[in-house]
Amino acid sequence: YIHVRDARAGRSQSVLLSIDEARANFYDAFLSDKPAPPDQPGVHVFDDWSLEHLRTFIDWTPFFRAWELHGNYPAILTDDVVGETATQLFSDANTMLDQIIAEKWLTARGVAGLWPCARDGDDVTIHLADTEEHVRLPFLRQQVKKSRDRANMCLADFIDPNGDWIGGFAVGIHGIEPHSARFQADKDDYSDILLKALADRFAEAFAEALHQHVRTTLWGYAPGEQLTCEALIKEQYRGIRPAPGYPACPDHSLKPILFDLLDAPTNAGLTLTESFAMWPTAAVSGFYFGHPESQYFGVARVGRDQVEDYAARRGVDLATVERWLRPNLD
Repeated sequence: YIHVRDARAGRSQSVLLSIDEARANFYDAFLSDKPAPPDQPGVHVFDDWSLEHLRTFIDWTPFFRAWELHGNYPAILTDDVVGETATQLFSDANTMLDQIIAEKWLTARGVAGLWPCARDGDDVTIHLADTEEHVRLPFLRQQVKKSRDRANMCLADFIDPNGDWIGGFAVGIHGIEPHSARFQADKDDYSDILLKALADRFAEAFAEALHQHVRTTLWGYAPGEQLTCEALIKEQYRGIRPAPGYPACPDHSLKPILFDLLDAPTNAGLTLTESFAMWPTAAVSGFYFGHPESQYFGVARVGRDQVEDYAARRGVDLATVERWLRPNLD
């Protein structure tokens, strides 16, 4: 306990660089290794992705954790403590999956886009050829002082200022409402929770399957990729898909920009609430970076100087940005 307490105390006292110092310590990616232009640029719509196909992409470990059964799949099925419960839950889940697929309870709709872009400071500017419009994606940079010559990363570091490509996606699972209502009317809470958990797993599986399709076909920078489901879960592929609201891209307010680029309401039936939550709730969205050195990281705490700079870049008042970035404020 003392060790954990001291470690946490040390983190809370970590030193922040100024935003100018952090930018000077950017991640210097080898930009000549950037991916080639996409084989199929532009926006691509998927109205009814096969649920049978998505089933093969399901990561079961988070499914069990949602039921507070901790352990990695498939080892959890033979765990001395929770193995019996996990096995029964897994059987029930697969029985429901069979019914969902056979009776077409749910529909997987998604959209992906690939656009020319360039880095401009900590922003990425997307060039929309059909309208000659430029769309700016502002990203945040790590400000915590690093040790051992480590960089203060920003997602924009993986984009070439002299011209590059970036992607985006949004996927959702539709049709859960009548089945959930039926279970609730029957006071069958177990089946209702199971259905919602499986819809969430389908959404994550869709994000995984679509990203693979982008890498191998639409963008096409990894045409020969042949990875197992386990390798995909371990992210043993080139590129990343950071999502707004997650550590490398903590600002949820980028979702409206992404949804506008993709026309997600029309192309995937996805909408956003005032607080930037996605509807339907079994949904995933994010950006595609294809550089081989692109990687996930946590922005963590940011200083007031970056908050003020970000407000200016977004063209909004400081109070709005402070509300957006509250978990990351110094």
